[in-house]
Amino acid sequence: MGRIGADVKFRDGGCRLAETPIMAAETLARLGFGGILVRTIDEAFPTLDEGDIEAFGRMTDTLGMFVRMGIGKINPYMTAELPRVRILGEGSYLAGMQRMIRLCGVRGWTEVWTAVGGFKPDLATPFCFDRFRTDVTWPQQLEATSAFIEKLAPTLRAEGVRLNIETHEEITTHELVRLVEDHGSDIVGVCFDPANLPVRGEAVLPGARRVAPFVHLTHLRDIIMARTDAGISRFLMPAGDGQIDWDALLGVFAAREDVDLLVEGVGGTRAEMILQPDDDFWRAAHPDLDADEISELTELADRQAERAAAGIGPDLAALRTNGDVDGEYREFLTRSLAALKLRLHAVTPLAD
Repeated sequence: MGRIGADVKFRDGGCRLAETPIMAAETLARLGFGGILVRTIDEAFPTLDEGDIEAFGRMTDTLGMFVRMGIGKINPYMTAELPRVRILGEGSYLAGMQRMIRLCGVRGWTEVWTAVGGFKPDLATPFCFDRFRTDVTWPQQLEATSAFIEKLAPTLRAEGVRLNIETHEEITTHELVRLVEDHGSDIVGVCFDPANLPVRGEAVLPGARRVAPFVHLTHLRDIIMARTDAGISRFLMPAGDGQIDWDALLGVFAAREDVDLLVEGVGGTRAEMILQPDDDFWRAAHPDLDADEISELTELADRQAERAAAGIGPDLAALRTNGDVDGEYREFLTRSLAALKLRLHAVTPLAD
């Protein structure tokens, strides 16, 4: 462990760093990053033009950067929200995914990102999370996702590619582990994002230990937990600026040579997401909920309130203040990079 890259999202022909994937890689290299995760290859290269992809690969090789790719979502109940993948498959979402998997396999980009759901910011909590869709239950979504993975399995094994499902805001580590165990760790792994665990009522270190054997990608950012009128909110911070014990967290993965660190940045917002552990409806939707982990999260929120009252930490209003999108995004990346580099020198593997 030790190589540090950054995750970039391409939408409408560009990302917050640059207009093209090559320019984004060059910018990240100038900022000091050693790798890049292109979140969705179909957004970065809308027609999957082999010449453009080959040129990107040559440039990252020249820069000495490692490359990881994302291939979109695997929950059939939300694939209608991603029509571009179906277009790539000439009418078949499955064929579109298989096409991207083969493309990644040929180029040796064998650890790919994916996720099960998404976040709908225009909807009220908890219905903004796909876990709480009202047209289909969450267990039905997991069952359909599992069936879709099974359809992808022959292509994944033939190409030597592994799906790394993110600890996204709609799914728990318990559910991810079951998906890995059901399909085999050769084709299913985990992209570990510590900042999303609290949204599902999970504490960071216990959750990290649950998925650690299956982690091959990471999305790294820090958190601040704060009490609000609606419950407890999670806010994103650059690594080292929040409440995560990074020495302990990195220690979970320190012995793993195959885990690269990737920073996922935000800008102009702290991406507030609400958990409601005191709400019966919310609790019923989390059958694996652990009381000790909920207590740990509430303690973090109480600690934040004390720091804010003492004037040594941001209050709720400050956490909710929107700023400059592009400037804050770059600062988020560079602050996280500096903090991670500092901690990597001192971290030691934790005992099992």
